[in-house]
Amino acid sequence: MTSSLNRRSLNFASVLLCACMFASGACGIILEYIQASLASMILGNSFEQWAMVIGLMLFWMGFGSLIQARIPKHRLILTFIGIETGLALAGGFSPTLTYLSYGHTAHYPLVLYAFVSLIGILIGLEIPVIIRINNDFSHELSTNLGNILSADYIGSLIGSLVYVFVLLRYFPITEAAFLTAGVNFLLALITFAYFTRKGLIAKSPLLFLVMTGVFLGLVLGYKNSRVWQVKLEQPLYDDPVVFSRTTQYQHIVITHYQPLDEVRLFLNGNLQLNSLDEERYHESLVHPAMNLIPVRKRILILGGGDGCALREVLKYKDVRQITLVDLDPAMTSLAATHPLLTRINKNSFQDSRTLVFSGEGVQPGEKTPVYVNTGSSKKGKPKIHEIARVNVMNLDADLFLSKASGFWDLIIVDLPDPSTPELSKLYSREFYAKVRRKLSLTGMAVIQATSPYFAKESFLCIGRTLEAAGFAVLPFHENVPSFGDWGWFLAWKPVQDRNEITDRAKAMTIPVSTRFITPQVFQSQLVFGKGMLETQKTEINTLLYPVLLTLYNHESWLTE
Repeated sequence: MTSSLNRRSLNFASVLLCACMFASGACGIILEYIQASLASMILGNSFEQWAMVIGLMLFWMGFGSLIQARIPKHRLILTFIGIETGLALAGGFSPTLTYLSYGHTAHYPLVLYAFVSLIGILIGLEIPVIIRINNDFSHELSTNLGNILSADYIGSLIGSLVYVFVLLRYFPITEAAFLTAGVNFLLALITFAYFTRKGLIAKSPLLFLVMTGVFLGLVLGYKNSRVWQVKLEQPLYDDPVVFSRTTQYQHIVITHYQPLDEVRLFLNGNLQLNSLDEERYHESLVHPAMNLIPVRKRILILGGGDGCALREVLKYKDVRQITLVDLDPAMTSLAATHPLLTRINKNSFQDSRTLVFSGEGVQPGEKTPVYVNTGSSKKGKPKIHEIARVNVMNLDADLFLSKASGFWDLIIVDLPDPSTPELSKLYSREFYAKVRRKLSLTGMAVIQATSPYFAKESFLCIGRTLEAAGFAVLPFHENVPSFGDWGWFLAWKPVQDRNEITDRAKAMTIPVSTRFITPQVFQSQLVFGKGMLETQKTEINTLLYPVLLTLYNHESWLTE
């Protein structure tokens, strides 16, 4: 009977340790992803930062596996409790403290990588320590290794799924870190309680006080993480932060300087919009193309989640259908509801409806016309004119073009700069070929193309890539004070002669109200200084050779 009880106790201890390994495997991979996401948001260039963080963390995990040999056997359980408690503290507070260093010191990369290294060492210690502890509760080494390692690997898969489908979607990165840290702390608490009750570790008032302090710290951190995040971010921006949120796809910040009523929108720390000069960008993006095409009934906007390009398109009474495709539903929802953004975009999303995705392709949901009051009729009733039917779809632009049917008279490509692999894909020859296939015969596309001054080689690479995709192109640029000299490309199928397009540009009128652009301004935008369109480079951007990513991140912004 005693032997049977001992066997049950041993089996339960082994199951407990495997469960701990499963949970720690899940938490470990989540903490790795959190650090990589944090590095991408703060340091930029997500491709490099994910590679650097994962590689550095694996290196320190190897170092942790080495130093575990110095831990005496009688201290293994206490060491495991210390590891989980340390991971709880380091993992939970690392985003908050990294943000703090980012706002107050130029050495913030050292702080970030210090946390990466520390977490890597602790994760590296976990597996061999648990294996050594479980060795006393397992009859065979092969069984011990198989149980522990399989629990770790399966936990890593579950952790990846939880991070992608739960934490990224519903929690800011600071809250996600504290939630993960809470699981690590729970492992330490369960282990402490079980092995203390079994008499395998001595009762320690000091350890109890330490764990109580860690628990209170994690609870305090989680409850205040959103408030802390806004306060810690404030030093990163010149003006007061009035909105801050990390979505599944990006980090969104809005600032507002009330003396000038200046509103700025930032995505992942990069300025996307300034209310004082955004019309220079959006009117240049929309109106030349709108007035160079002979028919403008169906318009497609790729990107443009702030609603400003949509605002300009809605000024044209002959437009009948507008589809706006932006990946992040949080961005379009914010632009449709936040009072500062709705004031800027003139409530352009007010009467839009969302498209739905099905296996057969992209199908429109209920289309709701957008109306404008054009004055009073003779009978005293207001004249109502239908402007367009507006649909908004939250989907990757590349996937949308692959699935959607039909053609558009104008495709406006208003996407963020190609600073990451996922964005560089949307500047590739393959993507532009899909844009070309969705244009009507006399249609046109307009593509935001970064700065021809600060990012000259990127600008010219985009032009070459458009030509490689079968387009004829016409570059133009304008000074936008918040960004500097900014550029775009008009692109069309070569069935239309270039001279015909330039003749239309010379005779172009703009029949709607604008705050900045005029036909004469557009004529000036077609003029580039000596050498601005010349280069020795010939590469184009493709999916398998994303040269634009390197050009933009390493050879642009006057860094060469």
